[in-house]
Amino acid sequence: MNETMVCAVGRVATQPVYREMASGPSARFRMAVTARYWDREKNMWTDGHTNFFTVWANRQLATNTAASLTVGEPVIVQGRLKVRTDVREGQSWTSADIDAVAIGHDLAWGTSAFRRAGKPETATAPAQSEPNWETPPGGSPDRVPDPTDVAAQQPPEVALLT
Repeated sequence: MNETMVCAVGRVATQPVYREMASGPSARFRMAVTARYWDREKNMWTDGHTNFFTVWANRQLATNTAASLTVGEPVIVQGRLKVRTDVREGQSWTSADIDAVAIGHDLAWGTSAFRRAGKPETATAPAQSEPNWETPPGGSPDRVPDPTDVAAQQPPEVALLT
């Protein structure tokens, strides 16, 4: 099936609304996308037309969206564009929705600190520590360096000069 995938860069226009549905978590928010262009006569950037999209997120993306976004923040949304027409009270309405695949902050406007979402508790095997794959300086892979041996902790060139 052919789908129209879009990437929209704009700002959060409404606070995300989170709902627990029978099919899983769902969240939606409105996003404002304003075109900007260089006006040669005024010698400055000028705002063009603003488009508004309703962004829909499902499952874990919905949970993370509701916890991460607030009104006015710059965001990038990638997803499937859905244009819908509807007749309400005799008038024709058209809406543009994005079924989001990915949502993130636009780092061109500021910084963001990523936090991995907690997973639901499940019975798992105890975690095994990661093996040390690094070869100790100046030694074989089987030799464990002595932390009090300063010469062994320095690069070989420095250790030969001391």
